[in-house]
Parts: sequence; C-alpha cells; structure tokens
Amino acid sequence: MLTRHVALVPDRVDVPIQEVLRIASALQKQVTRDFAPLWKVSATVDGFERLEEVPLGYWPVVLVADVKGAAGFHTDNNGQPFSLVEVGSSWSLTASHEVLEMLADPFGNRLTAGPSPMSGQGRVAFLVEVCDPSEDAEFAYTVNDVLVSDFYTPHYFDPVRRDGVQYSFTGKLTQPRQVLPGGYLSWHDPVSDHWFQKTFFSTEPEFRDLGILSRNDRSLREMIDALTPETKRLSTLDADTPHLASAITAASSSSAASAAWAESLRINIDGYER
Repeated sequence: MLTRHVALVPDRVDVPIQEVLRIASALQKQVTRDFAPLWKVSATVDGFERLEEVPLGYWPVVLVADVKGAAGFHTDNNGQPFSLVEVGSSWSLTASHEVLEMLADPFGNRLTAGPSPMSGQGRVAFLVEVCDPSEDAEFAYTVNDVLVSDFYTPHYFDPVRRDGVQYSFTGKLTQPRQVLPGGYLSWHDPVSDHWFQKTFFSTEPEFRDLGILSRNDRSLREMIDALTPETKRLSTLDADTPHLASAITAASSSSAASAAWAESLRINIDGYER
C-alpha cells in the first residue's frame, strides 16, 4: 500500500511550532487509529515550521490568516493537492476535515453512485467528501484533547439502512446519505447535468441546484468548496462552543500531566547520564 504524506504547515501567520506539532500528532493518531482501518489508506501527518521545510512529495495543509472564500482543497501547478485552512480558535477542526478528505480523495474528483436524496431524481453520482455531512462542531470528537472532525464510512453510500452498521466514526450519522445540522452533501444528476446539494445550514434541510459547473481545470471538490462558504465557520468557533470549550479545558489539564511526566522521565534520564 502506497503511504501518503501530509504536511501541516503555517505560512505568514503566527502559529507557534509547538501548537502545529501538537495538532499534527493528534491528526496522525486520528488517521492511523480511526480513519485508515475504515478507508484502507496509509498516511503520515507531520508538522513543519515553514513551507520551505516541507520535503518534496508531501501534500501541504497550509495554515493562513484569511482564505477570502477559497478555503479547502486546491491543486498546484503540477496537479498535486494542497489545502488552505484559516487560522482561528478551532482551526484543528478544519485541519482534520481537510486532511481526511485529502486522504480519501487526493485529487478532488472521486465520485460514487447511489440513489438521489431528492425526489424525482434517480441514480446520481455523489462527490466523496467524507466530513461534509457531519462536519459541524456538535458532532466532532477529541484526539489527545484536540478537536477533530467526524467522518463518514464507506457504508454511508449503502443503498439501504441496516442495523449494526457504522455510518460515521462517531455514530452520529445513523443512515445512508443523511445530512446533520451544519452539514451538506453534493451530487451530480446525469440527466440534467446539474450539480445539487442537500444542506442543513438553517433550521431545516434544503436542496440547492448549483446548475452546470464549468471545470476550468479545477477539481470538482475545489468548485464545490467555493460554492459552500458556510464551512469557513469551522475554524473560528466561539470559545464557549461546548465541544471546543471541553477540548480547551482538557488540553490545559493534559499539559500539567505531561509536564509532570516529563519531569519524572528526566529524573530517570539523569540517573543514566551521571
């Protein structure tokens, strides 16, 4: 199995390298423990201080101050993937989202067929964006006290619901093609050639007709991300958002525990050095 390498790196934004490394290690654990067994991928996630330090062959997830509506997936001049993440109070949630979607669909064009959620349509082609339907912070979880995104499993596109099947990692998605509050799902209808979305950004789900999309050398995911600006909120949640507040409190407690463990380890190290 080919191992994919992802780089988490800030660019012209003040993010301490300690914070980059802390979140990169949490994302590595999420990928190895939670994501890889379900999606059958092998990947590393490493933190770097500057873009100039990222080795060739890595796919960068770049932390920036303001993405001006262009958050999410892009490709460079050689067609290789990279993502932009706006830095804010909850940027780890967005970084997790982008890392997982990059690993599931490196080039932003992966489609899978299934019955449309929209009445009157038949079989359609869904864009594989593993975090979108349950992307809201309400459905996130923590790894090493870092807030990370829920994601759907390959069973999400099963034709029918079955008892005992895991549709998302946290179990918050309970049936195929479900969209939770704060999430969305995108697909192409081959009959009309239009792209559609089921979104849940207000009090009730609604359908959007995005029309015929002009590629212009962009990936499908890049176009869909640009047409769904609501997801920018994930990087800048209010500090009192329950899941974020819990993660911040837990991280503070964990820092004290890690410091105590480090001091205990140093005592052992000093015993061998003298």
